[in-house]
Amino acid sequence: MLNFNNTILMDFKNKNVLITGASRGIGKATAIAFADKGANVGINYKNNQQEAKNTVNTLSGDKHRLFQSDIADKKANEKLIADFVAEFGQIDVLVNNAGISIAHDFDDVDLEDWSSAFEDTLRTNFFAAANLSFLAAKAMMKSGSGHIVNVSSRGAFRGEPTKPAYGASKAALNSLTQSLAKRLAPHQVYVTAVAPGFTATDMATSTLTPKEEENLLRESPFQRMAKPEEVAHAILFL
Repeated sequence: MLNFNNTILMDFKNKNVLITGASRGIGKATAIAFADKGANVGINYKNNQQEAKNTVNTLSGDKHRLFQSDIADKKANEKLIADFVAEFGQIDVLVNNAGISIAHDFDDVDLEDWSSAFEDTLRTNFFAAANLSFLAAKAMMKSGSGHIVNVSSRGAFRGEPTKPAYGASKAALNSLTQSLAKRLAPHQVYVTAVAPGFTATDMATSTLTPKEEENLLRESPFQRMAKPEEVAHAILFL
């Protein structure tokens, strides 16, 4: 297994990194990984200010900042990127990590619930990432280069029978990543994605039943769930 901790793949010192949904889980682990390599990290969060503050307090260095924003709001996306650039001067890395997952099993919902689940999920998981990528890429092109990493999911490939909007949103995110990777490469803006398996975050594991956990462990050749730090290492590599 590659040890990304001991491999400095690029110089992150004084690079400016914005991570959405970074107060916990994969986002928090990614913030820690970047900070440990010398980056200045912008922690985006929606509601839980205290948890976001706790995350900032765990980071190495003292140039990190909090950015409260509901990324499902298109106008808020513009303000988020503008505020980040105003604070740090430029944006070098954007990690589109924030996402939601809504259960809407076919047999349990009516059309209103079904359509609402798709609208809410796509607004956060896909449209926000598309808009933030557009805005960040414009800023990156002015500075000459940049990286965008999208956090996808295994659900984009295997399907999500009880959360089809989630799987669809991540599949759309994968396609967006491919399109932007080709379009922005001539501008030295690199666009990539990671698609983790089930990852043992507090949010993901809090609702697991023993049977669900047993099935997840059976699916993994390692007989365990992924750790947020492992996903963070892959994001750092990209």
